[in-house]
Amino acid sequence: MSGHEFVAAFDDATGIDTHDDQTSIGDQTIAEMREIMARYPEPRSALLPMLHLVQSVDGRISDAGVKICADLLGISTAQVNGVATFYTMYKRRPAGKHHIGVCTTTVCAVMGGDVLLDQMKAKLGIDEGETTADGVFSLERLECNAACDFAPVMMVNWEFMDSMTPEKADALIDNLQTGREVRSTRGAHITSWAEAERVLAGFPDGLADEGPTAGPASLAGLQIAREKGWTSPVSPASAAIDGGEPDER
Repeated sequence: MSGHEFVAAFDDATGIDTHDDQTSIGDQTIAEMREIMARYPEPRSALLPMLHLVQSVDGRISDAGVKICADLLGISTAQVNGVATFYTMYKRRPAGKHHIGVCTTTVCAVMGGDVLLDQMKAKLGIDEGETTADGVFSLERLECNAACDFAPVMMVNWEFMDSMTPEKADALIDNLQTGREVRSTRGAHITSWAEAERVLAGFPDGLADEGPTAGPASLAGLQIAREKGWTSPVSPASAAIDGGEPDER
């Protein structure tokens, strides 16, 4: 499987294709953008979730999406582009149906993250930042996911896949490729990147309580503290608010 070669004209200042005016954003999406804006005292605070909604519809941050966000919020396209190109979760080229992330920060790297990333490049036939020709997979090198107790960690559409091995990684891709159900180790079953982006825009999919949210490794310290009766001290400031002297609870 070879990587898809995107040939497009990109504005040097933004990296967003300004010549491609194609978009699937319609009246319903615009109405949802307005719904997001209504959640904030200052409408421009809605830009981050609005951009996630753009991605859920267009599969990337489209130039049309940038202009629509700017128009609705009453800000410049330069301001929208500044946000859209600052955060790595916003994609300037189409992401795959399933976005694969591999953490290679310190602990994950020590535990095999770099090996997993190389394995994914070989298996998918793409480099990081690319999407397969069939549009099924995209690949990203991730910074720390705050899941060091489960290193090495991969993600699929922002859902955790913990304590990965080369064998588990191969099986993960095979199952996604063939449409088998895949479940996060700490979260819901895997849907699609577009659906995950819609959730990040603030439209729940009803899966928030599906699956465990914490694993044994994360809870080990809490369990030991409870067994030994350990408690945390109350700060003087907290004690003053409570009207008493500092103590330990």
